[in-house]
Amino acid sequence: MFSIIIPTFNNLDYLKICINSIKKNSKYSHEIIIHINEGTDGTLSYVKENNLKYTYTKDNSGLCTGTNLAASKASTNYILYSHDDMYFCPYWDTILEKEIKSQESNAYYISGTMIEKNGGHIKLDYGNTFEDFDEEKLLNEYQDIKFINHQGTHWAPHLIHKEYWNKVGGFSEEFNPGIGSDPDLNMKLWKSGVRVFKGLGDFKVYHFGSLVLRKKKNLTRNKGSKTFLKKWGITPSFFVKYYLNGGKFVNGIISCKEFDGPLSEPNTKSIKYWFDLIKCKISYSYLNITK
Repeated sequence: MFSIIIPTFNNLDYLKICINSIKKNSKYSHEIIIHINEGTDGTLSYVKENNLKYTYTKDNSGLCTGTNLAASKASTNYILYSHDDMYFCPYWDTILEKEIKSQESNAYYISGTMIEKNGGHIKLDYGNTFEDFDEEKLLNEYQDIKFINHQGTHWAPHLIHKEYWNKVGGFSEEFNPGIGSDPDLNMKLWKSGVRVFKGLGDFKVYHFGSLVLRKKKNLTRNKGSKTFLKKWGITPSFFVKYYLNGGKFVNGIISCKEFDGPLSEPNTKSIKYWFDLIKCKISYSYLNITK
């Protein structure tokens, strides 16, 4: 039903949890496509042994390139992007199916809701690493965890129809290895006419918070906010606030507004809007002067 795209970078223990959760907790059969960066930890052998569809680069190609490579192999109409350290809770695919059927067109960006030990949308502890992950406790409790359908999402896991994925060209590879790529994708979708950016409160995943990736001290991190500002003339935070009307971090937790329908154009009558826009333009001008 869905083409689930999972880029991974020597993160096999978490990837196994992710893939097993999809197989265990899905009603339907899905196409899982892994992009393997390096794969020196046994990932390549694991994927081959389990007959999973995959793409491969011997070096770290970056999240954007890796995701695009894997997505190019998708045979369904639905591109679902996921981190490799996410556990999909039961009924996730039937919840998504119902939501897709309710849409009037293919112009949508639909995401899940993240449960994390240290933040996310819902702050609850079901384990800090793969070693102490309490799957049984999560499965016993997840249905009692209530959360709203939220407005202006730009989070993973997210689903985009292939029509719009192809229209915007997937992730922009100038954002490799990945910081800033999500709001850029949202902006491209916005420019293509998408106004439904909806997070589903019942579509839950447990996210280990990219713990292993953060521990890769030699990983070069891009300056995604600067790249976004150069490209669009505004900052990612301005876009999320005034275009997506999205959530913001409050004490490490994503504070969201309830979904109330397709988004409208930004409210340009607000003094705060113009004040923040002027700040963006000053930053943009300074960036171009000092480049």
